Amino acid sequence: MYSNRQDIRAFIAKSDGVVAISIDNTKGSTPRNSDAWMLVSSTGIFRTIGGGSLEFMAIDKARALLRQGGDHDMLSIPLGPEIGQCCGGHVCLKLERLSPEGQRRFVNLIDHENAALVDVYVFGAGHVGNALVEALSLLPVHPVLVDTRSEELKTAPHGIDTCLTPMPEDVVRSARPGSAYIILTHDHSLDFLITTEALNRADASYVGMIGSKTKRAVFARWFDQETDHPVALEQLVCPIGKTSAKDKRPEVIASFVAAEVMECLIQFSQTQSMPRALGVAQEDA
Repeated sequence: MYSNRQDIRAFIAKSDGVVAISIDNTKGSTPRNSDAWMLVSSTGIFRTIGGGSLEFMAIDKARALLRQGGDHDMLSIPLGPEIGQCCGGHVCLKLERLSPEGQRRFVNLIDHENAALVDVYVFGAGHVGNALVEALSLLPVHPVLVDTRSEELKTAPHGIDTCLTPMPEDVVRSARPGSAYIILTHDHSLDFLITTEALNRADASYVGMIGSKTKRAVFARWFDQETDHPVALEQLVCPIGKTSAKDKRPEVIASFVAAEVMECLIQFSQTQSMPRALGVAQEDA
């Protein structure tokens, strides 16, 4: 079973041997870039190099390496009709049977990646907030659900980090540079307070507040009166999850917002050159 956030330590502990498959180089159109890698054991896989016939061939080769006791191998694969992938490019794969030291190297790599994930603070543990952190948990970000109400936080999806605080604006003040903020609390005044704090930081990768054009206009007047940074208002996304589809189901709103946030994070990483794991756009096979 594949998961970007799967526990690599548990995967290795359950394996009697592990082969690392990494993309050595690419030419033309390919499913993934040269930073992609995956681990293969006799019974499972961790992460992906792009799926399809390319990945099936690589997994078979890796398991053959495990059975035969080899240490290294290479695969050079043209992505044409003969293997059922019509990307038209070419991929060279490097296979390496991992020693205990090699396994620790990949564990450290995952730890480093996880530590560098962008923090996405979702303020408001209501129906949309819960749906949103669940959607974000599938993406290469670190979602945190923040609320002033302990009972509401008890409904958070399993495995999501939560923060109970009487002063959510303090969470914004202590956040790392490049963090993202999505504000959808139960109270407009609280929304305005948190949003103002996020905008005044001037280093956010995304600031979004749930609402309508009318709510944005009301906030803009309030913001103009309460802050000395009127230019910061240009960064605010409100309404969030803009789309022509008129669907107000929490899960649908969450999907639109999650896509919007990821697009902003990727654009932010490209313009700011921040050392955070903000993701890389991939080309489909």
